[in-house]
Amino acid sequence: MNDEQRNEIGILQRRRIEAEIIKPIYEIMKRELGIEKAQAIIEEAITETAVNTGKQFAAQESAPTSIASFVSLQYLWEKDDALQIEVLANNAENYDYNVKRCRYAEMYQELGLAEIGFLLSCNRDSKFIEGYAPHIQLERPHTIMNGDGFCDFRYHKQTK
Repeated sequence: MNDEQRNEIGILQRRRIEAEIIKPIYEIMKRELGIEKAQAIIEEAITETAVNTGKQFAAQESAPTSIASFVSLQYLWEKDDALQIEVLANNAENYDYNVKRCRYAEMYQELGLAEIGFLLSCNRDSKFIEGYAPHIQLERPHTIMNGDGFCDFRYHKQTK
């Protein structure tokens, strides 16, 4: 990790800034449109942003995207002790890990946004990888944000 990367703002801090901006907007949308419509709008906006962000990260790679190039970006999501993880597999075909503690979930709870924490954070993961490396798929049936005791991230390279 070079000095520029070390000083780069982590994803947890980005999400906090975004959440503080989104919260009053979300509250007004709920009041004016109802919770279902407000959440649908949030989901659509965040989904589009996540895919585009993945594409932007991919464009910065000097070689084709891969599991290894994706793993090299993980420090951004883990920065500021944001995640406590246990890596189960890390090779050319798979990157599997469990999250034992998620400060993202804690932050959304603290900010009073737990009801949309999944939309603001967790839902981005599969959309980011879709934009970054469409040949890599994420399976994650459990999330701390949705009340499970852990998150089980299973990234795998799709075979043609």
